[in-house]
Amino acid sequence: MSIRVNLLANYVGQLYSALIGILLVPLYVEYLGIEAYGLVGFYTALQGWFMLLDAGLTPAIGREAARFNAGAIDVLRLRRLLRSLEGIVVVIGAIGAATVALGASFVANHWLSPEQLRPKDVAFAITLMGAIVALRWISGLYRAAIGGLEHIVWLSGFSVLASTARFVLVIPVLHYVGSTPGHFFAYQLAVAVLEVMVLVGQTYRALPPVRQRIRWEFQPVLDVLPFVLSSGLASVVWVLVTQTDKFLLSGMIPLTQYAYFSMAVLIASGVTLLTTPISGALVPRLTRLGASGDSAGLTRLYRDATQLAAVLATPLVLVLAFFPEQVLLAWTGKPDAATNAASVLALYGIGNGVLALAALPYYLQIAKGNLALHTAGNVLFLLLYVPSLFFAAKHFGAIGAGYAWIAANLLPFVTWLPLVHRRYLKGLHVDWMLRDIAPILLFPALLAVGLNWLLRWPSDTLSMAVCMLLLYTGLAITAAASSATIRNWFRVRAW
Repeated sequence: MSIRVNLLANYVGQLYSALIGILLVPLYVEYLGIEAYGLVGFYTALQGWFMLLDAGLTPAIGREAARFNAGAIDVLRLRRLLRSLEGIVVVIGAIGAATVALGASFVANHWLSPEQLRPKDVAFAITLMGAIVALRWISGLYRAAIGGLEHIVWLSGFSVLASTARFVLVIPVLHYVGSTPGHFFAYQLAVAVLEVMVLVGQTYRALPPVRQRIRWEFQPVLDVLPFVLSSGLASVVWVLVTQTDKFLLSGMIPLTQYAYFSMAVLIASGVTLLTTPISGALVPRLTRLGASGDSAGLTRLYRDATQLAAVLATPLVLVLAFFPEQVLLAWTGKPDAATNAASVLALYGIGNGVLALAALPYYLQIAKGNLALHTAGNVLFLLLYVPSLFFAAKHFGAIGAGYAWIAANLLPFVTWLPLVHRRYLKGLHVDWMLRDIAPILLFPALLAVGLNWLLRWPSDTLSMAVCMLLLYTGLAITAAASSATIRNWFRVRAW
């Protein structure tokens, strides 16, 4: 299928999943209570930390599936690699889930700070979290394979169904069965089991059959070991950069305050959720272009994707940066949420905006099959970031972590990305910054500054939400009109 169809399908699936998860949070808080929702935030952080176990395995199967599509490898080699990785991720996932279960009581009694929930109930919820996260991590292997084969439409449709089961159908469970954290996470475990089963079946249906029986062996992993190691180290660094703040704060502040922090981070994640679907369609196509030696096509697609990411991220970043209290009030209808989470929301929104653009060079390096430069830069940066984050979080709490998050993303964007472009697309960086990014940021930002000075917000939440939607639409139109790629696309469509 075309890159546009794949992009559209990826967005439908991932945006639905993201939006439904965000929009229903006020209902979760209503049923579970604000402190119990803090456990949901801890569960999200635990999912991130499980990525430490990935060690580059998921990107490897996705890249090899894309290379199979390009004719660079045969189906037997791909099936052998898949069977080898299956055995590894199942064993590691089981060990990870068991480790979480063994440490659940300690975390409940000595790390988290529940004030109303019983530690016994918290420990049970954490045990369920370990099993859920392990299963969802295992399912990521099959998602990567399906995505690498560019069966994006099916994958997006399944994501819609799975997200509906996870986020929407849990509401009747909370209403009719029980509204404790145990009920919530037990239901999520059942959904995770079904999700893995469906993804396994679809992965093997998508692959052409082979006559010989494929046994587990380690040699296929050795064949892709250089990429696995570089990608794995990059994943470790990525987890440490993106999840250390959430880990530290979960043990530094009361669970109720951690719930407000989690709400702010969840809304701010909408920025990266808007741009992340690009990777699902972009990386396989970049890999194919690189494998076929089409450097001009690779550069053109990379620049178009950069502009698309900037158009998608910029309006939401500006809304969160200039109007965080109004966003929280319109979303939750609770003044205490706006009071406790507004500053954190603005800071993480800005940091995620930088992150969304910095991800494009990372996708380029995945397509090239060489993450050495990405990994080296992140390791050096991590040595500076973690101590500064610990200091900021310890002395200034969640707000300090927010400022550290902005610095964490801005510093490598300014200092390291020029080196990446010099290595892989020499001579592009200045045009990439001035033509592909700067106009899309500048003109909507000027509009947001003016509106921030002129707007007088209504007091009721419904009117506030309508005004917010109109504001976002205006910024989105301005961003799109500032992109040469978008203008050319509309010009071609018009003719």
